[in-house]
Amino acid sequence: MAQIEITKPVSVLDDSGKPVNFGWARYPYFNYDPAYIRSSNTNISESDRYFIISPMHILSFEILDNGFLGYAGISAVSLKDKKWNTQVFTSPFTLGALGLPPSSSEGSVRFQKQKAFLDFIAMAGGARIIKADIPKFGHRRMLRGEVVLSPPANAESIVTHMPWRREKNAFCCSCHSPWYTVEGVIQFGATEMIFTRGNAWGIFDWNRGIRPREDLRYQASACGISAGREISFNVGYGSSDAQMGTENAFFTDGRIHKLNQVTFHISPANWLLPWHFTSNDNRLEMTFYPNQERVEQHWVLFHSLRRRQVFGHFSGKVLLDDGTPLEFQNITGFAERRKTSF
Repeated sequence: MAQIEITKPVSVLDDSGKPVNFGWARYPYFNYDPAYIRSSNTNISESDRYFIISPMHILSFEILDNGFLGYAGISAVSLKDKKWNTQVFTSPFTLGALGLPPSSSEGSVRFQKQKAFLDFIAMAGGARIIKADIPKFGHRRMLRGEVVLSPPANAESIVTHMPWRREKNAFCCSCHSPWYTVEGVIQFGATEMIFTRGNAWGIFDWNRGIRPREDLRYQASACGISAGREISFNVGYGSSDAQMGTENAFFTDGRIHKLNQVTFHISPANWLLPWHFTSNDNRLEMTFYPNQERVEQHWVLFHSLRRRQVFGHFSGKVLLDDGTPLEFQNITGFAERRKTSF
């Protein structure tokens, strides 16, 4: 089946709550309105996630409302020392109470627990602000600071709306924007992480939908400078039906080059061995060189979330939409496997 590009605003649900209008888009044309959802709040899954990347560090910030489980996670990864620290806050049965905005383009969200808070703020013009204040983060050190993410001019995203083959009410509407420049400072204990334009980049992942009973998903994303150009990508696949629009795309200076199906080739015995990526349209050959990995697991009654995440550098070659080959070296990013079930 050919992929379907959506080129004008459409709704992800019809008046009866049935998912419709599947495909992919360059802009957030899919209108997600939770008021049309007929399923229980326990089945709604909504998340905003950011990665802040520099040659020395990777920071991740996530707020997730999975119905049964509310979650805020912050990770600080040192690529030089091959160390990482993570702080996770969970709340059972949030059922939409975290108030994640229905749009990927506007709206803000805050997660607060006692004296710790995490703010995601969308600004006019596409810029975003992340504020964090975690008094006891990683061996009781504090993590505190603020960063500003700025989009390139005329930026495009990879936006998808996908169903599940065997669960007619389940769907996932996603927006991946891996091309921000970042400025700001995050203080982690005695370490001051300084992010400057041209030397730090940001990735934004936005996901909304009705969760199936089980979901298995692979994703990899990275951004940086190679041969004087800003290069970034998002690739992934899972148990959803992506025939009408995959989430696979490369970006040059914020402009999209759409790929078809991408496969991850991972050593089952050792995830820290190089990974290889290929595409069915023969446009992508890429190798991921892992630096370190982290694993997390969470349970609330019969709901579980398991994630295995690897950080490192990507090198390879991709054919752009006009047929031009683009080689890239040592782009920093992550790859992961995530499984949820209930």
